[in-house]
Amino acid sequence: MIQTERAAAFHALHGDLLVLPNCWDAASAAVIEHAGAKALATSSAAVAWSLGTRDGNMLDRGLMLEHLQRICAVATVPVSCDVESGFGDSAADLAETTRLVIEAGAVGVNLEDALSGALRPVEEAADRVRVVREAADAAGVNLYLNARTDSYLLGAADFEGTVARAVAYLGAGASGIFVPGVTDLEEVARLTAAIDAPVNILTGPGAPAVPALKEAGARRVSAGSSLAGAIFGHIERATRELLEHGTYDELAGPRSWGEMNGLFA
Repeated sequence: MIQTERAAAFHALHGDLLVLPNCWDAASAAVIEHAGAKALATSSAAVAWSLGTRDGNMLDRGLMLEHLQRICAVATVPVSCDVESGFGDSAADLAETTRLVIEAGAVGVNLEDALSGALRPVEEAADRVRVVREAADAAGVNLYLNARTDSYLLGAADFEGTVARAVAYLGAGASGIFVPGVTDLEEVARLTAAIDAPVNILTGPGAPAVPALKEAGARRVSAGSSLAGAIFGHIERATRELLEHGTYDELAGPRSWGEMNGLFA
């Protein structure tokens, strides 16, 4: 019942604007939720880095699921999982990934349409969306399926092709469309006007502010790996200061031991 309610709540959050500072482990998830996030979403890159693995479909599915289970265990809000390209080429593998992610407690997934730096043929990518939808339906969960197309991210910047992919993925059961690699407000507005579903934009330093993206029609804004990258950058700066200067300015403003402990029942 809780998962059903969280799935419905997650879908509803896309009716206005959902902002997702992406997490990568239970601690980051707990802090992000405590800061006011209405939902949580993993970043595959950040999860991979935290486990000592390169991003780009290199992460072991079992390790990812262990992290996801821990995130879902501490979360009191809906959780979406980045499953990259699905952890397997076969339909059976993809369906099993979907089942396991739902079993871990997630109510949403991101599914990429690229592999090894190239876009899958649109028909193949749409078929994979259909596999995820059917597996989720079989599990009895109204999964929010955020179908990601990497057309802009890979440098194609193909508006018509991107919209065609979005139409195909929505027809196969996607709930929304994720278009990383584009933050130009005019292009975002063109995409959101042409795609009849919530459009997810990947943001970070140098991108327009969230209100401007909302005005351009975005209904979901994700930080992706940029939040984790900022944290890891801060760790490096603090470490260098400690080792090279013996001072602690970069360590100022932490969450205290008690505050961190208090996040976990």
